[in-house]
Amino acid sequence: MKKIIAFGGSSSKNSINKQLAVYAAGLFANAEVEVLDLNDYDMPVFSVDREKENGIHPLAQVFYDKIGSADFIVLSLAEHNGAYSSAFKNTLDWASRINNKTFQQKPMLLLATSPGARGGASVLDIASKRFPYQGAEVKGTFSLPTFFENFDTVNGIINPEFKNQLMEIIQSIEI
Repeated sequence: MKKIIAFGGSSSKNSINKQLAVYAAGLFANAEVEVLDLNDYDMPVFSVDREKENGIHPLAQVFYDKIGSADFIVLSLAEHNGAYSSAFKNTLDWASRINNKTFQQKPMLLLATSPGARGGASVLDIASKRFPYQGAEVKGTFSLPTFFENFDTVNGIINPEFKNQLMEIIQSIEI
């Protein structure tokens, strides 16, 4: 059985991106899913001065090790002002000091959603271009627009068109 690490790139306790990541990870057959919460990796804002004074934050190592334990990653990114959330960026910044290839050549399904009509398209575009340089093998991307109209906590994606799009992507990925 393959191990999937799923998480949302948000520190919101009710993160819609975490909900989407967990839902999508659950669609893979023969996989064990471990869900991460960025709130468990709350660290001071990264700076080279802090690193010089105190070393790499221990939670960065824990996060990096979790990524390393995965056979596959499902990550759904929150979009804050067109880019990553500061919580996700900070975690990535700290972990990248252990290894710039933070994602350790792990295959990844990259997702984004938002309440708006673009569904986090800007952050998804940024990440799909950037993450391969940080060791991710992006196997597919998916954006879910207008989250609250297209998703519910019981049934997941309720819009048949979007559900089919995601299923086609997942079926094309072998883990």
